[in-house]
Amino acid sequence: MKLKKSFIVVAILLASGGYYWYSRSQTKTSLVRYVTVTAEKGALMTSVAGSGNVAIDQIANVDPTITGTVAGLSVAVGDHVKKGQLLFIIDNDQLGVSVAKSIASLDQSKQAFKSAKVQLKQAKADLSDAKKSGSGKSRAQKDVLNKKVDVAELGIVSAQQDLAASQADYGNQLSIAGKRKVVSPIDGTVNAVNIKNGDDLAKVSSGTSRQTPIIIGDLGTLKAQVEVNEVDIPNVSIGQKAVLKFDAIDGLNISGKIEKMDALGTITQGVVTYKVTIGFDTLDPRIRPEMSVSASLVTDVKQDVIIVPNGAIKTEGTTTYVETLDGQTPKRHTVEVGASNSKETEIISGINAGEKVITQTIDPTKTTTGSSGQPGGFRLFGGGR
Repeated sequence: MKLKKSFIVVAILLASGGYYWYSRSQTKTSLVRYVTVTAEKGALMTSVAGSGNVAIDQIANVDPTITGTVAGLSVAVGDHVKKGQLLFIIDNDQLGVSVAKSIASLDQSKQAFKSAKVQLKQAKADLSDAKKSGSGKSRAQKDVLNKKVDVAELGIVSAQQDLAASQADYGNQLSIAGKRKVVSPIDGTVNAVNIKNGDDLAKVSSGTSRQTPIIIGDLGTLKAQVEVNEVDIPNVSIGQKAVLKFDAIDGLNISGKIEKMDALGTITQGVVTYKVTIGFDTLDPRIRPEMSVSASLVTDVKQDVIIVPNGAIKTEGTTTYVETLDGQTPKRHTVEVGASNSKETEIISGINAGEKVITQTIDPTKTTTGSSGQPGGFRLFGGGR
């Protein structure tokens, strides 16, 4: 009787333990969840990043080459100006004196040239008379008259050279004097005015703290100038598209096109970067010079390829794989991957469009969950890793 009771107790305990293990295993299985995304065909864009500032492409520094006192300043920062518009006048009495001296010198050169022509004409006439029959002139006298003609001809050449030099100097002095009226070299907006009426330009334009008197820029030629790392620059070329974002303007994305690239890089703390200039497809009026800008430079666009999120890509050794969900059971597929950006990866082979790939495994019994997705950034793969 006691043996029978013992057997019953053991049977109950075994049954209870089996139910407890089954219950625990069933509970654990039911708690594991999978986040899936459908693999789809589409376009995959790869890009490299750059950051920098907005700059004015057409800018003019108004910095006269003559000195004097600023007068008649007629513009202020923010004013729109046209090419040839008067900005200010330079008072310099010495310029007028220089022009007057040049005029006097030119007049003297003109008189000297006229005199040389008269002398040559007279020398030739005297020689002609001496050569006539019955003139009574000896050979020696004729030789002297010949030399006078030669000297007169040299005088003409010298007078012509002096006249040309005087005319050039006069034109130069007029040009310099004309610079007293300082005008805008381009259409644009006044970006900076570092002078005021009464300032001595000689002092403004000298010293270590030298400032350009006036800076004018065409705000219609705003460009993005960004620095691109030496590792990425081989993938960048003129004509490629770019997407631009601005730190100061939330939600503003503008497309553009690469217009220029520096041939020489800049080294900063051992890092080599290259300046890339991007033109805007459209210009938002909120964009201002010097604003911070970040750019995604589109290096390639692959059409009609199978795309999955980067979080679906897993690796084990040299094998790259994804997991699909077949009912409640994950299934591993070795895949060959292609191009990738910071969010998505191309699948060349291994799965088909329409399959549900696992991007995250949620298991509350483990301290860490999720998948070993690949990091973002520009990468091109030639197959499994």
